[in-house]
Amino acid sequence: MEYHAIYVFDMRFPRLYNGGARRMRMNFEEYRALTARGEYLTAGSAVHRFMVAAAEDARRITCEINNVFHTDDELRALFSRLIGEEIDGDFRLFPPFYTDFGRNIRLGRRVFINSGCCFQDQGGIFIGDDCLIGHQVVIATLNHDLAPAHRGSMRPSPVRIGNNVWIGAHATLLPGVNVGNNSVIAAGAVVSRDVPANTVVAGVPAKIIRTIGGKEE
Repeated sequence: MEYHAIYVFDMRFPRLYNGGARRMRMNFEEYRALTARGEYLTAGSAVHRFMVAAAEDARRITCEINNVFHTDDELRALFSRLIGEEIDGDFRLFPPFYTDFGRNIRLGRRVFINSGCCFQDQGGIFIGDDCLIGHQVVIATLNHDLAPAHRGSMRPSPVRIGNNVWIGAHATLLPGVNVGNNSVIAAGAVVSRDVPANTVVAGVPAKIIRTIGGKEE
């Protein structure tokens, strides 16, 4: 007997079903495990369809965040819905905020995100405690295939940010970078490689220009 996959989504908890006697199921935990392994995401595949459905839910929540005034407590509640877990009571967000997935963002304590930030979190964004994220910072976690025939397919690579990190306005963090504790990313920097702890990086591509408490290089 031949089985054909069909896709049924509950927007609070998207799931993938197989239309035959055997049922396949995908939830966010399984999706996170898959992307953590860096598995190739083929355009039009079951995983890709899962991502599209989750993105629709993220757009609904970010639209609510960005287009109506909310108190800090209301913003924390909305952001908790967006990422799928309760966040720290000292988290602060200045809207607007943009993401096309939401459920692969993980935040530490006392994180501040300034206005206009764009988080492409399908590949995973992990932010430690006491981080400051400046205006219009972009964090990307997906690379498209270079081959024109497969340009819609993607490779996920998480971005991991340590504790006490300050990211300046308009900085861009590219897929797969790790940012060490206490580091500073200057405004407008494009970070394409790991940032060591206790350093300041600047430029395009970002390079170390100073160590925290040390001499300028």
